[in-house]
Amino acid sequence: MNDVQMIAAIKKGDKAFIKYAIEKYSKLLWSIAGTILRNVGSTEDIEECVADVFVYLWQKPEKFEAQRGKLKSYLAIVARSKATDKYRQLSKQNIVSLDEKLIIDTFEIMDDILSEERKRELTAAIESLEEPDREIIVRRYYYEQKPKEIAFSLDMPIKQVENRLYRAKQRLSKMIVY
Repeated sequence: MNDVQMIAAIKKGDKAFIKYAIEKYSKLLWSIAGTILRNVGSTEDIEECVADVFVYLWQKPEKFEAQRGKLKSYLAIVARSKATDKYRQLSKQNIVSLDEKLIIDTFEIMDDILSEERKRELTAAIESLEEPDREIIVRRYYYEQKPKEIAFSLDMPIKQVENRLYRAKQRLSKMIVY
């Protein structure tokens, strides 16, 4: 069967001939699309591109002009065009993704910087507390001791440790601006 007969059958809506074209030209179109999309596209993108070529052939068989060349060459050109369009589309998405990643990375860096600043502020504020409040805060939040353990270590009543802890936190919150 020659190209003209195949296109005539496709124009009439004969699905057997489009299936024949798919079987005959899929590998060629796959390699063309794969070459163009290899760095930006996935296997699904290549498959979609090849499928788009055959959908285009099915929907617009009259676009093929036998006097200009073979069907194989025509489909190769359409595949290259579809793959190039897909490449542009995927490249734009990747640029947006890189921009978004850059923004996220910038925010993470800023969070780290702010976190370090807050740590320095908090450390300075804790150091400005008088004893035994400083000792109670450090034991409670740095060493994660319970008020009962702190009271035992400092030889104080538990209630006094809890009160000093509460007041020290109040003073710290006034010293640190968030």
